[in-house]
Amino acid sequence: MPEVTLSLPAALGLLALLLIIGAVLVLVALKLTGGSLPAAQSSGPTATTTLTPTVTFTPTVAATNTPVPTATIQPPFEYTVGSGDTCLGIAAQFGVSVNSLLITNNLSTSCILSVGQIIKVPYPTPTPLPEATSTLEPAQATLQACEKVVITVQENDTLSSIAANYNVPPAAIKSYNSLSTDTVFLGMNLIVPLCERAPTPGPTPTATIPPPYPAVNLLLPPDGASFTLANDNITLQWASIGTLRENEAYLVTIEDVTEGEGRRLAEYVKDTKYIVPVTFRPKDSLPHVFRWWIGTVRQSGTDEQGQAIWDSAGAISLQRVFSWQGVAPEATAKP
Repeated sequence: MPEVTLSLPAALGLLALLLIIGAVLVLVALKLTGGSLPAAQSSGPTATTTLTPTVTFTPTVAATNTPVPTATIQPPFEYTVGSGDTCLGIAAQFGVSVNSLLITNNLSTSCILSVGQIIKVPYPTPTPLPEATSTLEPAQATLQACEKVVITVQENDTLSSIAANYNVPPAAIKSYNSLSTDTVFLGMNLIVPLCERAPTPGPTPTATIPPPYPAVNLLLPPDGASFTLANDNITLQWASIGTLRENEAYLVTIEDVTEGEGRRLAEYVKDTKYIVPVTFRPKDSLPHVFRWWIGTVRQSGTDEQGQAIWDSAGAISLQRVFSWQGVAPEATAKP
C-alpha cells in the first residue's frame, strides 16, 4: 500500500473541516426534529416554586334598619265614682271601651259601682295620622269631583231607559262603567254620573233624582245613657233633613253589642223619632249595650215577593250607644 503522508498544517486543517461539517449536520438535525439542546442536569431534584393566590374578601355592607318611633303607653289614671256614674257613661266620657274598664279594674260584666269608689281609667289608644296623599292629576281631580250615584239594574231596565231617567247620555254611563256594549244585566251595579247630565230644553226643567242627603244629627238619648227595668219605652230622636218624598224614609238600625251581631233591629219610618219596642229589651238581668244610627233610603222598586227594595239616599249618621237592663235581678238568699 502506498503511504499517504500529510504535513501537520494539512492534518489540522482536515480535522477542523470535519468538526465544522459535524456541527452543521447536528444543527440541521435539531431544526428538522424541533428539539432543543439538552439542559445541563444537576445533581439533585430542582424545586419548583408554586404561587398561592391570595383571596381578597369584599366587605358586605349590612342594611341598617331605621328605628320606627313607637307610642309611649301611659299608665291608667284614677277616677272617683260619683252619683249616677256607670261604666258605660265613664267609658263614653273618656273615650275608652267598657271592656277595657272591666279588664283594668277586674270588674264583672254587671259592672256594679259605688259612690266614692276609685277605679282606674286607661288612656285611649292614639289614632295614627292618615298618610299624606299625593295631589291628583287634573283629569283625575275632575273625575273625583263628579257627582255620581250607584244604582242596581232592575227588571226591564235598559241602558237607554236608565239614561233617560237620569237625563244622562248613554255614552257617559258606558264610559264611567267601562261598558263595551249597550247591554245591562239584572242586578248589575251601575255608576250614573250626574255631572254629565244634559241641559234640559225648554223653560221647565225635568224633575231628576235629588242628590244624596247629608247625615242626620242625632238628638236623644245622649250618647252613653243608661236605662233600667223601670224604663219600658226608649225613644230615639234625630233632627229632620227636610221633607222626604213618597218613596223615601229614615232607616233606624239598632243592634245589641253585648250579644255581638246576633240581635239587630231595622225599621223604616217617616217620622224623626222611633220608640224601641219592649220585645227588644234584654231577657236577662245584665245591662246590655245597644248601638244605634240613622240613614236615609229611597225605594227603587219591589222584588218578586212584593217587598220594597231600598237603596241608600245619603250619608249615615254617627253612632251612639245606650245601656238597657232587662228583668229584675233575683234576690240574694241570706245565709
